[in-house]
Amino acid sequence: MNAPDFIKAEELLEVLFQSPNATAVYANDTITILSANAAMLALWGRDKTVIGNSFKDALPELIDQPFYGILQQVWRSGETFIARDQPATLQVEGRLRLFYFDFEYKAILDEDGKTKYILHTAFEVSQRMRALKLAEEKSIAEQKLMEELTALNEEFQTANEDLHALNEEYLTSNENLAVLNEEFQVTNEELLSTQEQLQLLNQDLMKSEERFRSLIEQAPVAMASLQGREFNIEVVNKKVLEIWGKDSSVLGKTLEKALPELNGQQFIPILQEVFDTGIPFFGKELKATLNVGGELTDRYLDFVYQPVKSNDGNTDSILIVANDITYQVLARKAVDELNTRLEIALDASKLGSTEVAIATGVMQSTAQFKRNYGYEPDEEFTYADLFAAMFPEHHERVRGLVREAMATNGVYKTEYPIRWRDGSVHWIQAHGRPRYDENGKADRMVGMTLDITEAKLYEQRKDDFLSVASHELKTPITSLKASLQLLERIKDKPFSDMHIKLIEQSSKSVNKMNYLVGELLNIGRLTGEQLSLERTRFNLHDMMAMSCSHVRLEGKYELILKGDQELFVYADEHRIDQVVVNFVNNAIKYASESKEIHMQVGSVEGFAKVSVTDFGPGINEHILPNLFDRYYRVDQTEKVYNGLGLGLYICKKIIEKHGGKIGVESTVGEGSTFWFTLPL
Repeated sequence: MNAPDFIKAEELLEVLFQSPNATAVYANDTITILSANAAMLALWGRDKTVIGNSFKDALPELIDQPFYGILQQVWRSGETFIARDQPATLQVEGRLRLFYFDFEYKAILDEDGKTKYILHTAFEVSQRMRALKLAEEKSIAEQKLMEELTALNEEFQTANEDLHALNEEYLTSNENLAVLNEEFQVTNEELLSTQEQLQLLNQDLMKSEERFRSLIEQAPVAMASLQGREFNIEVVNKKVLEIWGKDSSVLGKTLEKALPELNGQQFIPILQEVFDTGIPFFGKELKATLNVGGELTDRYLDFVYQPVKSNDGNTDSILIVANDITYQVLARKAVDELNTRLEIALDASKLGSTEVAIATGVMQSTAQFKRNYGYEPDEEFTYADLFAAMFPEHHERVRGLVREAMATNGVYKTEYPIRWRDGSVHWIQAHGRPRYDENGKADRMVGMTLDITEAKLYEQRKDDFLSVASHELKTPITSLKASLQLLERIKDKPFSDMHIKLIEQSSKSVNKMNYLVGELLNIGRLTGEQLSLERTRFNLHDMMAMSCSHVRLEGKYELILKGDQELFVYADEHRIDQVVVNFVNNAIKYASESKEIHMQVGSVEGFAKVSVTDFGPGINEHILPNLFDRYYRVDQTEKVYNGLGLGLYICKKIIEKHGGKIGVESTVGEGSTFWFTLPL
């Protein structure tokens, strides 16, 4: 692990390869030498020209020895090989010499668990082996001496019986013993020398451990060493203490005691598994909750738990190498959150977006963009499909706008009709802007589309409404003008029935205009959300009994009221009466042959319910969903009805303002029932 802001990878490698420990790196199954430091080249008796050669070509004297086969096995299996006191015959200074080594072939694995490199570290132990061999030889000599002494002792006992006869032999044996004693003294001196060498080796080992500690403490990345299965904190550096939010007082403690907040998190179990299996663990963007300054803080880490094994091959410690990537993860999550919000905003507004590669016409479109053209999200949609859906007369105009935007680095905006594959016509509002490559050439076009079919239909209905309103207002105005002109002509004549008739006609025209203007004012207040309610508590049955007096006085239609006579509601009585009058007027207007109109008052599930039923021609099923829309007017065959198409829309707004619901049920040939509910 390396932090590039502190030291470059190649510089770190250069530092590591200045180590007095022999180190080399190999790659691929031919065991190509990628790198070897000076210590390793010295052991081999080679120079840097072997770098880049295969192991067999660089060290041919080792071909009949086991090392090349071991390296190939490590490469294939990905398992590290460790050896001690291994003999090797190397050609040094032109002649073959026997050496002994402790060495390790360590498999460096990639993210897929395949061997990427082999790290070869070696220590020459020839002196140690010579010392051990010499000690073994001396031990054999001592054993042999003891056996000889035993034999001599037996001979001495035998010779004691004939002491005088064997005196010369005894003297000879005594001389031999003196010689052996001298040899024993020499052997003892050699053993002392071996002991001194072992002491030097122990000192070197201590220096290696000190260098290891220094390497961890000065490393530019967070590092720590945990000893044993209790994970005692043996070595830490400043970087890891900063991540943990601790100081050097954690040294000597177990990880669980030093960082109690790790209990319940995944890290201790992972360490236990690494210790038991000897398999390293690579963590990627794992979240750790740590107590930093007395406050639990989430940090995101990339780290490695690397088992360190003893000579017997068992794990005795774990090396931690970590990198705090909290800032990067939080920054990416912030970007993801912004993208999510953008997607939500686009979905909520039903905006579709796309990016078109100008050279190929390939489009990368959102699901909503495809829906705007009648395509499913998983269907392919190309630039050619877009123009195939567009009405042909708009092709050149839209292409011209795109070319102009590319030439001026501007934004094009336009509207055009399209035809879906099912034959339905829709309107699209589109705008976009070019994107440029590093050479300043427009290579992409980013576009946004919105289905404005409803807006276009609304605009059309508005135009229709203005046309109807103009026509409806023109009729009473024309009639009023004609009446006034006639009155002007006969103003000096004696008062007659003609005067009365013209005055009545004028009054009707004024009333008609007043009604139409009233509808316009109501729709204006509803559109501006200015409809106010003056609520009172009143008897709903009594109100309906008093409602529609104009119909009752005329006597052409019979209003039949039924239901709960003691039902009270808290509502705006005038507005509710306005809804009832509208229902009754519609019954008279559209079902004039139905002389009975039934009015029902009752309650259902906590709501008061009012219904008005006629027994006229009924309403076609496909018309029912549109009856309460603004400006909608029912056109029956061969019949034309006056009005602005606002009455039921106003009724709907009044009832919804009260928190109730409104609806209609109708059967062609049997009649219609308009109803509404109010909270009790």
